Amino acid sequence: MFYFASAGRSAQLLSETAKEIRRQQPDACLEAFQVDLSSYRSIKKFEASLNQWIWDSNLEPSIQLLINNAGMLAKSHRVTEDGIDEVMQTNYIGPFILTSILLPLLKNSPVPSRVVNLTSFTHRCVSEIDVSEEALQGVKFGQHSVGGSYPLASTYEYTKFCLLVFSYELHRQLNISSGISVMAADPGVVETRIMRELPPCLSRFAFFILRTLNLLQQPDTGIGAVLDAALAPPEASGKYFFGGKGRTIRSSVLSYDIEVAKKLWAASSALLRDLRLRDRESRTG
Repeated sequence: MFYFASAGRSAQLLSETAKEIRRQQPDACLEAFQVDLSSYRSIKKFEASLNQWIWDSNLEPSIQLLINNAGMLAKSHRVTEDGIDEVMQTNYIGPFILTSILLPLLKNSPVPSRVVNLTSFTHRCVSEIDVSEEALQGVKFGQHSVGGSYPLASTYEYTKFCLLVFSYELHRQLNISSGISVMAADPGVVETRIMRELPPCLSRFAFFILRTLNLLQQPDTGIGAVLDAALAPPEASGKYFFGGKGRTIRSSVLSYDIEVAKKLWAASSALLRDLRLRDRESRTG
């Protein structure tokens, strides 16, 4: 018997995903959870619902595999209920919080468990980095958009860089003896709806150019790197999977900077503490 917990923001996509999993794995025990990674409260609600499902299903209170696949592009600066840039929270802060919250279940797994974070080759565009708590809230992106256009490309690149550096630092902190391996997966350029907020003519033109250059992949091909990261031996922890066929490559030089990783971890943890405190105060006040 296989047990799957599928989580996402769109109820329709969750339903379609559940149907596809059941089609391919008829004996799967599957539960779909609606969660918005741009909301701390939504993540906490998901945690409670997941634990309840595990309890009701009489399962071992553990997780064997967590894949952080959330990602978005936005054409404007939008602030979430937590006071964070929406792209920043969806692409990085949300996965950081979710992974932190689910770590006890990952550690409790009777078999080696794994975290797979989906990053992007666009992280290579980041040449200098500010990983302060203010930067992680996306303050600078909001400042840039005042009187000008929102820097959607650099925002996306920054979030994917942070997720990659977080992956490496989580790998270093857990190490192999913990029983948890951490992989970064880069599917490359995949034809998805990530550019849905852009003008249709612009997204169609971008996909046309990428297809002409033979760089654009369909989702069933792009998933190769993710499957490689999910199925690789534990010794591959800390690797960067790219392009499928078991291929691993080096990421940018800056992404391996341990001091940057430590500062990012500290700022991310401080932001999580602030969100926890605010949540407690709102519930008791």
